Amino acid sequence: MATPPVSREAQANATLRNLQNKRPVPQIDFTVHTMDDGTQASTVERFNKDVQAPAVSIPTNDMFFSKTHPDRPDVNFLRNHFFREGRLSEEQAIYILQKGTDVLRKEPNLLEVDAPMTICGDIHGQYYDLMKLFEIGGNPETTRYLFLGDYVDRGYFSIECVLYLWTLKIWFPDSMFLLRGNHECRHLTDYFTFKTECKHKYSERVYDACIESFCTLPLAAVMNKQFLCIHGGLSPELNTLDDLRQINRFREPPTHGLMGDLLWADPLEDFGQEKSNEYFIHNHVRGCSYFFSYHAACAFLEKNNLLSIIRAHEAQDAGYRMYRKTKTTGFPSVMTIFSAPNYLDVYNNKAAVIKYENNVMNIRQFNASPHPYWLPNFMDVFTWSLPFVGEKITDMLLAILNTCSKEELLEDEAIFSNLADQTSGVHMAGSPTLPDGTTAAIAGSDVEMGSADEKEANRKRIRQKILAIGRISRVFSVLRTESESISELKDLMGTTRLPYGSLALGAEGLKRAIHSFEDAKRSDQENERLPPTKEEKVKEEHEKILKAIDEASHTPQSELDELTAMKMAEVKNTAAASLS
Repeated sequence: MATPPVSREAQANATLRNLQNKRPVPQIDFTVHTMDDGTQASTVERFNKDVQAPAVSIPTNDMFFSKTHPDRPDVNFLRNHFFREGRLSEEQAIYILQKGTDVLRKEPNLLEVDAPMTICGDIHGQYYDLMKLFEIGGNPETTRYLFLGDYVDRGYFSIECVLYLWTLKIWFPDSMFLLRGNHECRHLTDYFTFKTECKHKYSERVYDACIESFCTLPLAAVMNKQFLCIHGGLSPELNTLDDLRQINRFREPPTHGLMGDLLWADPLEDFGQEKSNEYFIHNHVRGCSYFFSYHAACAFLEKNNLLSIIRAHEAQDAGYRMYRKTKTTGFPSVMTIFSAPNYLDVYNNKAAVIKYENNVMNIRQFNASPHPYWLPNFMDVFTWSLPFVGEKITDMLLAILNTCSKEELLEDEAIFSNLADQTSGVHMAGSPTLPDGTTAAIAGSDVEMGSADEKEANRKRIRQKILAIGRISRVFSVLRTESESISELKDLMGTTRLPYGSLALGAEGLKRAIHSFEDAKRSDQENERLPPTKEEKVKEEHEKILKAIDEASHTPQSELDELTAMKMAEVKNTAAASLS
């Protein structure tokens, strides 16, 4: 029985009643968020009240300058401001760099400093660990410090380290001493993270001011007339301390010569147990400079009437390393100090400083401090979120393609098979008549089964596409789940692409990839080398092209024909797949 049509008047009355009796809009308190487990959290208050809120505004000059010394930045304000991830104006940052540069420029290549002294190794942009260092080593207002270089790169708070240390140098020029490391140069900071950081947080003008200031840093110090303090190591060109005084340090460090060796050289790994009497051999780990031997160190110390060489430049599991003692004094000939704990957030090493006072040397170790998280290489959140977006898109596409379940597809096949059987042998309209007057029965089954083969082929193609999308979905799922581990590995290895096989073991393989100091050091070894220059990169690419051409010219014609045939087949398959 048909339903009588509803009049327009009845529809209007029903609509009016709905409007008059509409439900009230629910009141939602957006200041409170309910978690999945039922707990509630405020959306207007900080979840962890122990952590200070980030500084979001540029300080005024009244806040920036000291009240007691109006020409100097306020040290206490800057320390807390940087701790809260605050930034300065470009002019304020350049003011600190220029004032610090004026102080550093007046100092000699070789500083002569007295005890007591706290000696610190590499910092590498770990500002929050630098704050811990000052807790362990003593307040810089009352403690004498000597830093051995490498303030920037690898860590994500390099500019904060530079601005704060330069501010301390402005305030305490006679008790805060800063030497140059191999990373304080344009070549390495461009290759690693410091230039990117400066451009991200400030500008290239600030970066250029930093590079100009780095070129004024002294190269070495003699502490208490007993210890030569340098960043790297000895050089075949270094015979006496006067050789250090003759260097022109106001420039980009060369890769060869005395200045480069002071920043790049290392003691031999088998230092003190060498099988030869060579003093210096090529440093294949760094790709430049030298390894110096125990005999080279002892000869230099004896000639210059020194007790030991204190250096940085190498990550140490315990934060320090004492090398073989000299036969004349019984004191370690070389000491390495490293002050960046849990280097790169993966080394799991301790950091250390040397405190020397009243002819007594103490080594104080400390562990890493928590710090705000930055995406690798200052990646923006949109780039970082691509694996998430990719996963969701493939999920949606897979859901669309999976509108029919496997059972429904099988049911369709059964129905189609029955229809094909029923049409078998049926007289087709327009069948030709034979001479004896009978009608030729064109096998309907042949016609229909031809169509059946096409439909089956279509079904197979759809299944293959669904499986392919499913695989892509799983790839994006793994990328999303393990994106942080993958990003950390890329960041550590200094590349945007992991080596082949890095992901072969899946999530567990990524977790086990770096779990000890030795693993981290081995993975990071390539980044300890002197990076290639732009000219060297162009030359390397040119040599690869020439090598490829040479290999192609010596390849037998049969192999070339086979490769051509394979490529043509691949092109045809790709074209056929796109058409389907």
